[in-house]
Amino acid sequence: MSANTAVDINGKPYHRNLLVMVMLIGSFCTVLNQTILATAFPTLMKAFDISTATVQWLTTGFMMVNGIMIPVSAYLSNKFNSKWLYISAMTIFELGTITAFAAPNFGTLLCGRLIQATGVGITMPLMQNIMLTIFPPEKRGAAMGINGLVIALAPALGPSLSGWVVDNYSWRVLFGMIIPIVAIVIFASFFLMQNVIKTTDPTLDWLSLLISTVGFGSVLYGFSSVGDKGWTDAIVWGTILIGVILIAILVWRQNRLEHPFLNFKVFKTPEFALATLLSSVVMIAMVGVELVLPLYLQIVHGMSAFHSGLTLLFGAIMMGIMSPITGNLFDRYGARRLAMTGMFILTIGTLPFAFLTRETPILDVVFLYAVRMFGISMVMMPVTTSGMNALPFSMISHGTAVNNTIRQVASSMGSAILISVLTNVTNSQKPAHSLLKASPLQYKSQMIDATLNGYHAAFWIAIAFAVIGLLATSRLGNGNKIHAKYDSNAKKGGNA
Repeated sequence: MSANTAVDINGKPYHRNLLVMVMLIGSFCTVLNQTILATAFPTLMKAFDISTATVQWLTTGFMMVNGIMIPVSAYLSNKFNSKWLYISAMTIFELGTITAFAAPNFGTLLCGRLIQATGVGITMPLMQNIMLTIFPPEKRGAAMGINGLVIALAPALGPSLSGWVVDNYSWRVLFGMIIPIVAIVIFASFFLMQNVIKTTDPTLDWLSLLISTVGFGSVLYGFSSVGDKGWTDAIVWGTILIGVILIAILVWRQNRLEHPFLNFKVFKTPEFALATLLSSVVMIAMVGVELVLPLYLQIVHGMSAFHSGLTLLFGAIMMGIMSPITGNLFDRYGARRLAMTGMFILTIGTLPFAFLTRETPILDVVFLYAVRMFGISMVMMPVTTSGMNALPFSMISHGTAVNNTIRQVASSMGSAILISVLTNVTNSQKPAHSLLKASPLQYKSQMIDATLNGYHAAFWIAIAFAVIGLLATSRLGNGNKIHAKYDSNAKKGGNA
């Protein structure tokens, strides 16, 4: 990116690179919190004397509130100027972090996490919306590639960072180390953030907001509960079914409103609809394996949670390095060839995981996981940018909110599907409990075999999703050209 001075919606000059830097640092802190407690659960269970089911709410609740807030982000982006919306969201996140840091009990800690999630649900789509606004379509690939660096790298660093901190310091340090960084970001935002998104003063349909909150919250809760309760549980099916019905009602209602707060008509653009489908498939393939693979390393190879997280770190770094590169390649060559190559690499890179054994070298796992992440980096941001470039400028905030919301649901779906397949296959093939007393060594051997079969089945599901994505890329366009309906006035305002 060049350091050329741009102008905001009022014609006031600002330094675009400094604005992007502030957003990237702030968003890195917020997105990091999605997974920063991943390996700290045992420590928290001991500290607060709580069960596994209870401590899981620190992640489940966070993801639910995050998913609920994202659909509202389009309305907020159009209602409030981008500078103060970003500052407000980061302030909310900071308050939540301080609450979690000082929490005297589990209830206060959970409250802090939910406050954090409220801020994250605004900053994530807002950052993407701003990046798509201040860069013209022919430069959005590089901009979104840098955006992808944060989205990909921060969650992947969470488990390793969490494990290192709780092994050496108090769990409170996980929140305490973020507080001063976010404080600096908020302070810098007063001077470096600018109003770059034109506001339209829309009205909020409160009934739609209620339906959206309950609908998406219900779906996310249902999928998040599958790992503990299983697919046969009435609460799982009931919450997912209620959520799907409410989301259908939301779509119907929003399409009838003159000024919807979440415009689902973006799906009438085929390129956007296909891009959203592809990014969702990639999220399912990525998040599901990120959850299953550490379990394999811990259970079969006997690794600690911290070291299993380190094993996946190289793949995260690979994606972080490649995201800006694939962004630039998108600007030059478009999304189709990148996405086809990336999905092919993802498919081939996932295939060996379906044949893991007890003796599979850890270095092989590290290498293959990095190959998968390399492929994902060629798909995620290029495809997302392609879909956004297909929309008129006035629909970008809605496209961003819809895309992020569906990806959030896809993440929960991916985790639920792969974990449930792993659990069901393992339970169906595990040895009889009576064998444990009769022949403990034979029981242990058969149990590991059953567990391995569960992993194989889960990875075959991930392969199936990758193949679906590979087939879908054949219908993808390049998406790196200026859309005919691109608002020239907005382009002038954000990129002078």
